[in-house]
Amino acid sequence: MSLPILKLPAFAKINWSLRVLDRRADGYHELDTVFQTISLHDTITLTETNDNTIGLRCDDSSLPLDEGNFVFRAAKALQALYPTGKGADIHLEKRIPVQAGLGGGSSDAAVTLIGLTHLWRINVAAKKVLALAADLGADVPFFLQGGTAHGRGIGTDLMPLEDAPETLLLVLKPNKGVSTTRAYAGLIRHCASLTTVEAKTILSSSERGEISDSFNSKALQNDFELVAFQLEPEIERAKAALMRAGAEAALLAGSGSAVFGIFHNRDAQTRAIQMIELEAGWRVFPCRTVGRNAYRSALGAAGEIFAETIG
Repeated sequence: MSLPILKLPAFAKINWSLRVLDRRADGYHELDTVFQTISLHDTITLTETNDNTIGLRCDDSSLPLDEGNFVFRAAKALQALYPTGKGADIHLEKRIPVQAGLGGGSSDAAVTLIGLTHLWRINVAAKKVLALAADLGADVPFFLQGGTAHGRGIGTDLMPLEDAPETLLLVLKPNKGVSTTRAYAGLIRHCASLTTVEAKTILSSSERGEISDSFNSKALQNDFELVAFQLEPEIERAKAALMRAGAEAALLAGSGSAVFGIFHNRDAQTRAIQMIELEAGWRVFPCRTVGRNAYRSALGAAGEIFAETIG
């Protein structure tokens, strides 16, 4: 008898808006952000096993296959929270670039939680799994439901927003990477050198306007952008390349180093792919936004498990 197998997409995300606010007592900074899932995705194949072991394979040889990998950690954490006596063989096909600000590792972790909860037939307590997801990483809870969401706190306090019409994007990944740790360190150094007025432009809990349920993409803003450009000028060149190729707007994705451009129709997106001035090693990904209903549908029956966990 063959063992149950589940194959799921793990979608990337961009941030329409990412503001870094005051430092918290625990050393983290408060965030005010709008997340958006996009069609660029990894693929995770989960095979249930009858023992307690977790095996992980990946087509990207640069990634670890143990506790250093979000997928492995998510599987072990769920197993510890809900001991079922079951294990899993997991195959991770990577397409989302690393150190890009696209949330690939967090999405992989969330989809592993979703898939194994379904595969192991766990009757989950939503609050427990949300806490587990937040322990794995600040972006992981968002990927339990996807779509568009307003995030506060360290990004884990989430409020779903109404899905905007599908938007066409080009994601451009330059060679240089910026880790989240490096991005925050650069932001803190940058702000320390500014005057009080200038610092409030970046680290402010009072300058942020209200976000409506129909978030306007013209309000694109990312407090990490200037810092990322200073750390790696190649990232600024990538954004400029998107704008020259006809993007309506472009922005750093998350804490970087990928940037994304917005295109209002497929012809403009196609022309941009042909026109864009790529430096050696740059990667370009044509994609689109993925709303909450489409996200849930792509995950099939497994996607219904956490349907009401956010909000």
